[in-house]
Amino acid sequence: MTARRPRRAPPPPAEGQLLDWRDATHWSRTPKPCRYCGAATNLRDSKRSPAHKVCAEEALQLRSAEAADAYRNGLI
Repeated sequence: MTARRPRRAPPPPAEGQLLDWRDATHWSRTPKPCRYCGAATNLRDSKRSPAHKVCAEEALQLRSAEAADAYRNGLI
């Protein structure tokens, strides 16, 4: 019998790349309010918080833009 190799975490998405939520860990049978928009969703982010994929991608893009602006303005 051979040992299974542990799954590697996917690399972080490049700018403009969509998040990969094909794994079953991003699904729950229980709908809960999205942490970003408040609408019900069965989807879960990587920390198991309820979130729509589109909402999570928009939040990631916003945080990335804010960090880039802070860096350009010498705040980081």
